[in-house]
Amino acid sequence: MTMTFASSNGDGYELQMGRWSRRLAPAFIRFAGTIGALRVLDVGCGTGNLCLALVQDPEIVSVCGLDITPAYVEYANRRIDDSRVKCQVGNACALPFADASFDHAVSMLVLQFVPQADLAVREMRRVTRPGGTVAAATWDTRGGFVALRMIYDAAAMLDPNGHQARAAAYTRPMSRPGELARAWEDAGLTNVVQDSLTIRMEFASFTDFWAPVAGKDGPIAGYVGTLSADARGRLQDTVRLAYLDGEADGARSYAATAWVAKGTVP
Repeated sequence: MTMTFASSNGDGYELQMGRWSRRLAPAFIRFAGTIGALRVLDVGCGTGNLCLALVQDPEIVSVCGLDITPAYVEYANRRIDDSRVKCQVGNACALPFADASFDHAVSMLVLQFVPQADLAVREMRRVTRPGGTVAAATWDTRGGFVALRMIYDAAAMLDPNGHQARAAAYTRPMSRPGELARAWEDAGLTNVVQDSLTIRMEFASFTDFWAPVAGKDGPIAGYVGTLSADARGRLQDTVRLAYLDGEADGARSYAATAWVAKGTVP
């Protein structure tokens, strides 16, 4: 499996998305219904934010995190000081676990970057016991992710290749209305529910907003890294105008909505 997500190191991911996944995780856990579970698998654990949120529940016995990026797994294992959590490198489309190994399998903000996302869902079902829950969250990139649109819309206006980058971002698998529910039903899961969760993304300044874009982690940084210095400068200046929006530089808050789905293993 080849991920469609540029990755470099844990600090870069935390700046790009980790700080927001920490905010989404508690609401996602409540939706997924993993409270009081014994064994939970976190597919695409990244730097471990969902794992950390899961073990806030004292009744959970163990959480296994799995991610394809070794640097993220190393970061997660180094930062999580809880013997119930262990993260390892692995492929979401070929989970290295026996059938029915877990009570629940969850995945947050990763399926849209898995080229064979349907296969990953079936794998999550396979390793979850009958009666257990499979749940996931993916960003609504086209209609519910304001910060992302500000950058991609500017890129599409300035750069012919920006249109392609924007289209790729907005049409990722499992990121549009109903796609998660269809994948869950196709995988044979029952009692399927799809909903949405919204958080706020808060930035201290335009510098804070732009820092992930200038890094090496995530799809935006991957696109911006292909631009010349002049093109990057034009994009940065245009996005700055959108961020300022007629006011002085300073704090801004933008909504970010994720699709969520869950289903039961029959």
